[in-house]
Amino acid sequence: MASTTAYARPSKLPGAGPGERRPAPPRLIRAFLASGAKIEPRKLAAGLLAGCCLALLTYVSLAKLYAVYSPVFATTSALLQNAPPSSSSAPGAVAAPRPPEEPAFTGGNNGGAVDRVDLTEKGPGTAGSREPGVPEAVSRKEHAEKAPAPANTSAPMPSQGERKSNSSSNVAAGPMSCDENGVDEGFPYARPAVCELSGDIRVSPSQKTMYLVNPSGGGGFDEKGEKRLRPYARNDDFLLPAVVEVTVKSVSSPEAAPQCTRQHRVPAVVFSVAGYTDNFFHDNTDALIPLFLTTAHLKGEVQLLITNYKPWWVQKYTPLLRKLSNYDVINFDADADVHCFSRGYLGLYRDRDLIIAPHPTRNPRNYTMVDYTRFLRAAYGLRRDQPAVLGAEPGMQPRMLIISRAGTRKLLNQDEVAAAASELGFNVTVAEAGDDVPAFAALVNSADVLLAVHGAGLTNQIFLPTNGVVLQIVPWGNMDWMATNFYGQPARDMQLRYVEYYIDEEETSLKDKYPRDHVVFKDPKALHKQGWQALADTIMKQDVKVNMTRFQPFLLQAMDELQE
Repeated sequence: MASTTAYARPSKLPGAGPGERRPAPPRLIRAFLASGAKIEPRKLAAGLLAGCCLALLTYVSLAKLYAVYSPVFATTSALLQNAPPSSSSAPGAVAAPRPPEEPAFTGGNNGGAVDRVDLTEKGPGTAGSREPGVPEAVSRKEHAEKAPAPANTSAPMPSQGERKSNSSSNVAAGPMSCDENGVDEGFPYARPAVCELSGDIRVSPSQKTMYLVNPSGGGGFDEKGEKRLRPYARNDDFLLPAVVEVTVKSVSSPEAAPQCTRQHRVPAVVFSVAGYTDNFFHDNTDALIPLFLTTAHLKGEVQLLITNYKPWWVQKYTPLLRKLSNYDVINFDADADVHCFSRGYLGLYRDRDLIIAPHPTRNPRNYTMVDYTRFLRAAYGLRRDQPAVLGAEPGMQPRMLIISRAGTRKLLNQDEVAAAASELGFNVTVAEAGDDVPAFAALVNSADVLLAVHGAGLTNQIFLPTNGVVLQIVPWGNMDWMATNFYGQPARDMQLRYVEYYIDEEETSLKDKYPRDHVVFKDPKALHKQGWQALADTIMKQDVKVNMTRFQPFLLQAMDELQE
């Protein structure tokens, strides 16, 4: 049998063959042998084993210290521990914390048609707050401000709560990138200018200036190194002069910018609530939807700075602002600090009115109006996400909400319409939208069908449960484009069922004001060509009285839409 030498142990010391003189053992061994002590094999084996263990431990320790980091090993290790893989950055790099997830809403049931809405934001930070009703964001913010500032207050702080993704921003390689593509075929208001900044950003509200440390000087600035923008999310020449102008100023070094007095670890968003923002339709189209489109991906980790500040507006929409930002809004018109960020937005992204469509830069995450309505239901605590199904329960009556108007475009025979709907089997409520948005949102969410004459009140369809029904009464005067683009198509985009009824010449109050040969009857399209003021003075001032014989089939159609 052939022998192997791979694990053969020599029976004598190397180099000591027969007749050869063995080399003298080391001094320590000679001293040990001279003492007359005997080496016990068991003790020798134990000593050798202990020595091997010590050597192995030393090797492992040094290997950890000097080994090259392997993301494959890190990922595999995490998977074995049933944990999400960590970042592939080298050891020592601090990974940004994951953004907080939106808590699932669980609504209460008080047995009534209108849900009681609790506007207090619940979260880990609320427990530590001494003031009742103070949101989690306030306690976190106050705690951050009381913490000692870092030694170098001029250095930009890393942002928190942002997803690390190539599609999270359209900021180019430079420190500022502006989207100024204001062209939108058939809808000129939809594309306001928006700028994104990155790097060392210092916001001085008192100077209406955002300083950007930009040694290269590049990035779309003028010859003075400035970029001026009015950050209102509606590109309307009539409105923009009243919007506060904010300047982005490029400076060559940190010393050329004002020193930071407050550091922020989240991005900044500077925007205006000027213009038409006392109208519920424009509150959504010109502020809230653009704000959602710009900041929803940040999961609350964003600082809002509002110019043309309206305290009543901020109070009115506090539940939505708290849902979008974990921090108190900063009044850009009155704040005296210098706020420092590492990323910021000047202006808001938007689409058409009550419409959100995919766009490679303005909506890279492909948000939809369904996402916006879900956001609203979560912010206002609205329980219903589906309407009643006709015939699902014996004796069940679907609920219809008729929105009453006190100004123009009143439904003159509103009581007759409500009575006819009741006879068909609807449980009818008539109400006028007021300033208490949470209460009215709950009322709309409790309905299955929303009926209203064309106007801002129809904006409340955003609170209907998915698959609810919208019945729009369209006034006389070639209003089909406005009816479709402002409320019809948005209803479909929100996955609502849409029914529309067009008023004829005999159903409008304009017949009592103008002769039948007037342009309002002969060529209403000509009034549209004259601009908004011509419409506002004529067509938009009418009231309507529906012909019940013509209108009743549309009530039946609304009822039929509730069948699966």
